[in-house]
Amino acid sequence: MERFRRRGLKIGTTTGYTREMLDLLVEASAKAGYRPDCSLAPSDVGVGRPHPFMIYENAVRLQVYPLAAIAKVGDTPADIQEGLNAGVWSIGVAGTGNMTGLSYQDFQALPASERQDRLAIARTELENAGAHYVVDSLAEVDPVLDDIDGRLKSAQGSR
Repeated sequence: MERFRRRGLKIGTTTGYTREMLDLLVEASAKAGYRPDCSLAPSDVGVGRPHPFMIYENAVRLQVYPLAAIAKVGDTPADIQEGLNAGVWSIGVAGTGNMTGLSYQDFQALPASERQDRLAIARTELENAGAHYVVDSLAEVDPVLDDIDGRLKSAQGSR
């Protein structure tokens, strides 16, 4: 998150959890140093994923536009579909969270062959959901953001 902040990014989150559950998670994550600028639950906009409205509301609250300048980073096919439906870049994270079904520590404790098998399955599911990019961890998102920035600048230059 610090790398993203140094890039000047605003951080908005969306979830499938209830507002009450999200509030608990926001509090716990703040103690660990993660403080998004905006956190939204389906009840905040009337409907959840894969509808795009939580992303739209993040854009409004954070005053971010155009939508092409937004990247949705998530670890489930529903995350990817939410991003696609909102018209933003969708980046799938295969190696952590829901797609591997294990904590980072438990995932790292697996034999290498099982880690690779789980990553391959997760990558395929996220790609099949339509992700523009798939990475194994958040540590790999910076080069993707650089590529997106380059594409946006190239598209602006061709106008």
